[in-house]
Amino acid sequence: MKNNCIISIDMGGTKILTAAVNSTDGIFARVKHATKVTKGKINYAQNLAEAVRELQAEAQISDEQIKAISLGVPGSVNPGTGVISLAPNLGLKNYNLKRELEKQLPYPVLLENDVNLGALGIMHSGMTKGIQNALVVFIGTGIGGALIFNNKLYRGNTFTAGEIGHLHILDNGPVCGCGKHGCFEAIASRTAITRDITAEIKLGKRSKLAKLVKNKTQIKSKALATAVTANDPLAIRHLTKAAQTTGKVLASINNLLNLDMIILGGGVIEAVKGFYIPIIKESFHEYSLAASAKNTKILPSKLLDDAPLFGGLMLAEEFLDMKI
Repeated sequence: MKNNCIISIDMGGTKILTAAVNSTDGIFARVKHATKVTKGKINYAQNLAEAVRELQAEAQISDEQIKAISLGVPGSVNPGTGVISLAPNLGLKNYNLKRELEKQLPYPVLLENDVNLGALGIMHSGMTKGIQNALVVFIGTGIGGALIFNNKLYRGNTFTAGEIGHLHILDNGPVCGCGKHGCFEAIASRTAITRDITAEIKLGKRSKLAKLVKNKTQIKSKALATAVTANDPLAIRHLTKAAQTTGKVLASINNLLNLDMIILGGGVIEAVKGFYIPIIKESFHEYSLAASAKNTKILPSKLLDDAPLFGGLMLAEEFLDMKI
């Protein structure tokens, strides 16, 4: 008989990762699917309910053992009401996913911004032990941030704090998923990096990634890592540019907040952190006030993609008053 658990779901722009987790066993079962799109609209409640039931069947978890469902959403979420005000990479706006999913599953449903949930998972892991103020940044399909002040998650008065992906970086820049032009996310996310690489390949530039472009296959973080290992000039140039932009943005934020720690996660960091983080650090120090950056540590998340999955445990403790 397994212990009680929550089902944590990470709703990525390209994947839905579903896992059973508790404080005793950690993550003891998981299922990963590509995000399903039907006729241009995604029926998230149905897809998510199916993913939960599939996980239950594979891991032989009873309804009684599941105490809550925790969802990490790449967008602005009110964790009290369960309303997603905007998740641009999922095409969702003013959508009450909590209500819709609770119609299909017999458990309490909790929602949080995915990076906020990742930050809670990182705090649960003990990585922020002994520090007060930190910024968590996930770089993947988009770019998201979460703020920890006085060792507590800071959500802001409309639950949108930490949306660093939508800082304005470049006038007349590329259009972002939010509809505006020149956002940080539109310049330095994996989506932006692969967009620019693809455009140059179509103009005739050589690259190890050309076959993927020719076959109209999405360039994912692992493919970027393979290109870096192969010393692909085109991939390296665009990744370097994005990492330098990231360091510059983090320097500006730290000049304002003077943080103890900046923690980096997400698919791009997980795939190419050995190449990427030194460039970020160099750019960070170039654009930082020396006194502000003096004691600020920049580190990769130890939990990598699993951080939001563990964050659900702290969310259940906060909103349901239960330790699992």
